[in-house]
Amino acid sequence: MATTSQERNLLAVIGDEDTVTGMLLAGIGNVGQNQKKNFLVVDSKTHVPVIEAAFEEFTQRKDIAILLINQHVAEKIRPMVDKYQEAFPALLEIPSKDHPYDPNKDSILKRVHKLFGE
Repeated sequence: MATTSQERNLLAVIGDEDTVTGMLLAGIGNVGQNQKKNFLVVDSKTHVPVIEAAFEEFTQRKDIAILLINQHVAEKIRPMVDKYQEAFPALLEIPSKDHPYDPNKDSILKRVHKLFGE
């Protein structure tokens, strides 16, 4: 059975401490059944497999509509991010306080440019 848009009512975030804290203060935090969180704080000690597992979990969950990921974190798992093609959850790369946005690295923007032949 297809997932309806009403079932997808959460945002998820994978990012540095400042980004995740800001998003949690804005009210996107959720700890559901089985203590499943919709956020992951990534720091210099976070191993790539942990980031990959969170990305996989968030993109498979049926209650998440949008996944926000800091662009510098997305760079650590770039093959997974570039391979992701689903409409839901929508994947958006965002800047962080210490790492400005670089449109040349954004996988979604690359697809748009390719689609329009730019």
